[in-house]
Amino acid sequence: MKTFFLTRVSAVAVLLTLAGCASSTGGSIYVPIGGEAPRAPELPRAASEPEKPEVWRKSEQPEVSQPAETAPRTTAPSYRDSGDSLSPAALSLVREADNLLRQGDAPAAIARLERAQRIAPRAAEIYFKLSEAYVASDQLGSAEQFTLKGLSLAGNDSSLQRAGWMLLADIRRARGNVAGADQAEARASAL
Repeated sequence: MKTFFLTRVSAVAVLLTLAGCASSTGGSIYVPIGGEAPRAPELPRAASEPEKPEVWRKSEQPEVSQPAETAPRTTAPSYRDSGDSLSPAALSLVREADNLLRQGDAPAAIARLERAQRIAPRAAEIYFKLSEAYVASDQLGSAEQFTLKGLSLAGNDSSLQRAGWMLLADIRRARGNVAGADQAEARASAL
């Protein structure tokens, strides 16, 4: 009984749906032949309609560059101002070279100082010690060159510069360059 009732209700619903679709106002339905699908008419736009704000996606937003952070200022001078400081290994080699120079073994001292130079290539003290070792081995040309290199790495350390200029004055005087020695002494006394 229940099934019979449900079948009848379903049949009535289908008939009512078909009757609604079949009724029309009497006009024909336009179907284009092989053309474009019909467009829905556009709604008129009001001139004073406020524009919606644009929505920017994260990937479309222009990148804003952040100002580069500046490195914090330190009170310690950079290597350009003062050269490298001696590492413990380099300092140990310089001490060995000093002992060898006191014993009169200049070639062994030079070998130790060249190893120290490879460890700390921007340390002015090593170049001045190398200069002393070359003076001890009577190679004044090399001694002057190493002194000049040490002076270029001494930076703003005035006591180190003064020692270098005095060393250069002694070397130049030993080579017979009195004018150059006087200039070097004048530079040392100006510091």
